[in-house]
Amino acid sequence: MERKISVDLKNLILSFSDSMDLASPNLSQHQQRTAFIAWEMCKLTKFSTERLENVFVAALLHDIGAFSLEEKTAFLQVETLNMEEHCVRGQKILRKIPWLRESARIIRYHHKAIRDWHETIYVAHVFDSQIIYLADFVERQIDRNKFILCQHHDIIEKVKNLSSIEFHPQIVELFLETSDREEFWLDIISPRLYTILQAGPFREINVNMSELLDISEVFRNIIDLRSRFTSTHSSGVAAAASMLAQMFGFTQLEVDFMQIAGNLHDIGKLAIPNEILNKPSRLNRSEIEIMKSHTYYTYTIINSISGMEEIARWAAYHHEKLDGSGYPFRCKENELSTGARIMAVADIFTALAENRPYRRGMEQKDIVKIMRQFADRNLIDSKLVRLLFFNYDEIYSHVKTQQNITQNFYINQFEIKQDH
Repeated sequence: MERKISVDLKNLILSFSDSMDLASPNLSQHQQRTAFIAWEMCKLTKFSTERLENVFVAALLHDIGAFSLEEKTAFLQVETLNMEEHCVRGQKILRKIPWLRESARIIRYHHKAIRDWHETIYVAHVFDSQIIYLADFVERQIDRNKFILCQHHDIIEKVKNLSSIEFHPQIVELFLETSDREEFWLDIISPRLYTILQAGPFREINVNMSELLDISEVFRNIIDLRSRFTSTHSSGVAAAASMLAQMFGFTQLEVDFMQIAGNLHDIGKLAIPNEILNKPSRLNRSEIEIMKSHTYYTYTIINSISGMEEIARWAAYHHEKLDGSGYPFRCKENELSTGARIMAVADIFTALAENRPYRRGMEQKDIVKIMRQFADRNLIDSKLVRLLFFNYDEIYSHVKTQQNITQNFYINQFEIKQDH
């Protein structure tokens, strides 16, 4: 019998959606605003509950295939930009999860103009993707430095002018009826938007452990593909942490939790600018301080998902130290569970063994030396370090195997290779 876990999918999707726009104030809440606009339009249709959810979730995750901040920012500035690539990637990323396949299909076509469709608007995925296309367009027209009610009429006119060119007239009519209230526009820019969206059209779905693992892998890919230097880092950490947990005596459920925590331990890096993540040399002091914030965001993103609070602590505490000198929470020894300690050891081990732009992956003797020094200084757990050393070859082999699997997936699906 497959293990079940009680996770609030509503908070999971909303939190992950929110995390995708953390890196720039110009992008803040873009996914969620788009979802709100689409949802309001859908209220005027006779969609089934399932179809309504598929559109809503597609809107919340519609830019999941845009791996870089530069790519996302360009969408805000250039109307003629080729949008095809991130639409294709978005579908590839999400279609692995069965209940997201229809949303993935909508995402695939969410920048396809009505003039380019050969199918009728009455085909579901045409109609639904057109809703997302228009909602996304409207959100991108909003000037964040200008009060919304001083610009909404201009935005409406832009939409009207694109009727039958970019958007089907039926979709435009849906928007015009929806947008005829000041309340609609004020809700879009409301600081309470997250709370408003919690009442969105989510079905009750029972998630099993394999599905939750799949979801964590989806967001692991989004995290790691932002930097070509560490494109398999999270898969390596997840492999090392789950194997250490198993060897330490964790239950299978706890080992699976550790796998999820490893996949998501760097999700907070979605808030870090790409020029820092991809810097080909060592970071300066100010860049280091910015980088330190990623574990804070990891915690806030995961901890907001009901049922994943323990996973949040295991994932986010990977830069904490037993003597309290870590960051960003300055946890002391008695505040760090075994799971958090395992994650810290797995992260350091994986990082030292990997190639980085400023150095090659280290040999075993050098890794052992550095980690022993950390343990002797009471920075990381000495028992777990000894467990790692005692099973070094097995753990190292498992990590490299999982990283190679991930690398091959990236190459086959996205033609992305890690720098060596």
